Amino acid sequence: MRLRAVDGADPVAVGAGLPAALDGAAPLALGFAPGPGDDVADGTAVVIATSGSTGVPKRVVLSAAALTASAEATARRIGSGQWMLALSAGYVAGLQVLVRAHLAGTAPVLLEGRFTPASFAAATRGMGAGPRYASLVPAQLATLLDAAEDRDVREALASYDALLLGGQALPPVLRERAAALGARVVRTYGSSETAGGCVYDGVALDGVRVASVDGELRIAGPTLADGYLGDPELTARTFVADAAGERWYRTGDAGDVADGRVAVTGRIDNVIVSGGTNVSLDRVERAVRAVAGLEGAVVAAIADERWGQGSAIVVALRTGLADSAPALLAAARERVAAEVGAEARPARIVPVEALPLLSSGKPDRRAIAALAAGR
Repeated sequence: MRLRAVDGADPVAVGAGLPAALDGAAPLALGFAPGPGDDVADGTAVVIATSGSTGVPKRVVLSAAALTASAEATARRIGSGQWMLALSAGYVAGLQVLVRAHLAGTAPVLLEGRFTPASFAAATRGMGAGPRYASLVPAQLATLLDAAEDRDVREALASYDALLLGGQALPPVLRERAAALGARVVRTYGSSETAGGCVYDGVALDGVRVASVDGELRIAGPTLADGYLGDPELTARTFVADAAGERWYRTGDAGDVADGRVAVTGRIDNVIVSGGTNVSLDRVERAVRAVAGLEGAVVAAIADERWGQGSAIVVALRTGLADSAPALLAAARERVAAEVGAEARPARIVPVEALPLLSSGKPDRRAIAALAAGR
């Protein structure tokens, strides 16, 4: 079947094309212009171009069955109702907002313009009666919490039956601040390859199975993508069959599964060697983000003449807080030493006006690494 290119930044266009895509009649290409050889199999609904925050570009093939299975499992877990779209429809989290609304028979409310506390509150006021839902990334939640002295923002946050938070790890302090304001936050874990979040607050959605194989999380179930368009080798490496013939997605994430709960500890490849010791930068970043004032910080690798490799904290500090950087670094080093080990302590802090972000709202880790290295 031929793909039809649609601008993922235009939620109206994506929404208009979604019914035919889910019916298998007109699959959509989001984020790229399909070429002459980019035909897809029957049943394909959407192909999403994604590079993540550090990886090479990939084009993920999602069937109507996978998108529908994910949306229906979400409705069984958190309920069904009206959705507000605060993310790009060209990314799986935003796309799934439109899919869930379509299956619920409701019209999604679109946030006008760029994401701000005022635009979030205005979009929320435009929602009808009944259950309300939205998907956000942690940086958006942090923006709303910082503006929560505004009554409209505070009331908007508390009005949702669930706010799905994904795309990156959610610092515990943000979740605690949200809960104190009555916001019902649900942490999600997943990717384009799993048709969006498939683990909610550590528990897999119905039908989804998660296992840890040699320390790597693998996922099976009806929400898996069919593979990568035009890249059979990457598809074969990433989607593997076990001895029983069941198909599993290799996430590349380190983690454990115990008593039915999934714990993600970081990317397998996000490790440096400092003084001969392997250090997970994901663990360092989690410890750093537990320090008040560093909730949105990103930890990046840097060269170190003495230890070979080290790490730096890159953080956007609000006006007037730049002078607090040395104290924040000291607090972060103490926290990291206690939780990860003395050898993992960040070497420096790099204050910036604003963290570079991808259009998905996730940190642009390549650009941040360049800032950490002083380039």
